[in-house]
Amino acid sequence: MKKTHYYLIHIQYLGFRFSGWQKQPGQKTIHLMVDKTVQFVLKHDRFKTLGGSRTDAKVSANQAVFELFVDFPIEMDSFLAEFDTNLPSDIRATKMESVDEKFNIIQSNKQKAYRYFFTCGPKPHPFSVSLIAYFNGELDIELMKEGAKLFEGKHFFKTYCTKPNEHSRLTRTIDRCEIIENDIYTANFFPKQSWVLCIESKGFLRNQVRLIMGQLVRLGRGEINLDYIRKTLEFDTQEVVVDIAPGSGLQLYRIDYDLISS
Repeated sequence: MKKTHYYLIHIQYLGFRFSGWQKQPGQKTIHLMVDKTVQFVLKHDRFKTLGGSRTDAKVSANQAVFELFVDFPIEMDSFLAEFDTNLPSDIRATKMESVDEKFNIIQSNKQKAYRYFFTCGPKPHPFSVSLIAYFNGELDIELMKEGAKLFEGKHFFKTYCTKPNEHSRLTRTIDRCEIIENDIYTANFFPKQSWVLCIESKGFLRNQVRLIMGQLVRLGRGEINLDYIRKTLEFDTQEVVVDIAPGSGLQLYRIDYDLISS
């Protein structure tokens, strides 16, 4: 297919019933539903879509993007309206804009913001589990806040990456990592108190945020201390982190691109 027109489409989705973004045989994924809906609207398959970020099973997105490549111009307002109407109710299209051939959704400079919502203590209403992870027992939230700050800055994150390979860039810079009280989402079936791990960087390793959250939960339970977390971030660390937090608490909150040409 000769690609002559390029569009960036912003979407939101609740990931709880999906097996992540990436297409997989026999699985219902976000990318699968996006492509099915694009094909339904265009009434042909002469297009290509490419996601700006992959999310795992049950992970949601407040703002995600994908690029649409076609060989003809699209009237954006009418396409966006029809595309959104025909998406499943737990996927929503919010914005569409034109970009040029120089824009690269994977390589273009961007900032990603993730949020991990969680609670502890009494078991919450089951309806909340699609957005807020529950950790049994009590957690030392103040100590976890201290621990979160240790991840800020430039560190060696081999311990916080699932199955890194020889090409994995394991030294990364985290611009923000802090735990705050949840005032982003509210509902009458949510627990009385919940918190959010706010973490932002130009790029993340596979399962990095969920592995960091898993360590902070261990810290809050008294299973490890702050010095242990410092040790896991050293270049010559031999520690292996295996506690990975559930995907349902994680949300791709925002992707900011430095420049989008139109």
